[in-house]
Amino acid sequence: MLTGLAPLLGWQTRPLVLVLALVLGSFAGVASLRAPQHGRPLQHQLWRLVFASFQANSGNSPHVNCLNCYQIRTDWLLAQGVGLWDVYACCERQGSLDGAIARAELNALAALCQRCPTWRAIAPSAGESLQPARCTQALGLPVYRLSSSSPVKASWSFERKLAARRDVFQQYGLV
Repeated sequence: MLTGLAPLLGWQTRPLVLVLALVLGSFAGVASLRAPQHGRPLQHQLWRLVFASFQANSGNSPHVNCLNCYQIRTDWLLAQGVGLWDVYACCERQGSLDGAIARAELNALAALCQRCPTWRAIAPSAGESLQPARCTQALGLPVYRLSSSSPVKASWSFERKLAARRDVFQQYGLV
């Protein structure tokens, strides 16, 4: 059984749960678990999408390809009022594909919502992170479906993924 990454949250996290504010993903890939860092490897579009979403309002975002600056990237993201977590706390899986996830156990999203009572919405990545939709809908918050930031999921272009994230961030005053 693989154990997932801890949530990326800070005292300044604003009222939005996205995978990637709580940008709500499914479960970390092999490279992310080894690092341990959300959004590894660099081919993953998580950080590019987040930085581009805030680019118009924040010219000081870290360089998306910086291999050795995970702490800088995460500090910057938290300063924007955005957190990261995954739907699943643990699961069985060979490789990194969501389709290989088995015997998954949900993270305590309700407890996290109680810890962050000012959240106004949840925006999970499309696909596996939407599977426990009843769980996220039971939190009583609007749920916005976004496409996965994984490079494997190419049904949405980068520009379309970016526009969807920007729309949600703008709706809640984050950008």
